Amino acid sequence: MTAQLLDRVLKSYRIGDPDGAYPIFDATGSRLGPGRWNTSACPIIYTSEHYSTALLEKLVHGSGRVPPNQHHIEITIPNGVTYEVFDPARLPEWVQSSAAASKTYGDEWQSSKRSLLLIVPSIVARLDQNILINPEHPQFGRIETSLHRPIWWDNRLFK
Repeated sequence: MTAQLLDRVLKSYRIGDPDGAYPIFDATGSRLGPGRWNTSACPIIYTSEHYSTALLEKLVHGSGRVPPNQHHIEITIPNGVTYEVFDPARLPEWVQSSAAASKTYGDEWQSSKRSLLLIVPSIVARLDQNILINPEHPQFGRIETSLHRPIWWDNRLFK
């Protein structure tokens, strides 16, 4: 895959506990508890293109419990940075629960530093996308984040 230059400003969202062991905009969690697209050797920052998708991703990983003290940030990704869009047709096994194929793909992307962003489908909201950020990429410092704000969960989600 060849990296392309972003021709617009993108927004993405991330949710976390600002009083927790790791900052919200940090890859430590993906090093300690790797996700679908990485192993502990290749940390990345998982974000979602929509606030609602970020909520769904947090809920699916929370096993149906209301996560305590959750806040969100809005991430601003400027035009001119590099990105890639993952093509699911090229790696159909990416959706399997073991996720070995997607971990291999993500690790190769992260360690090659060929782009700052990797745009991938969300498993929980298939028409939406997650935006993976490589914190070790030279363009990482161009990203800006908002102040964190609390999330108010609708209790109907947990009935």
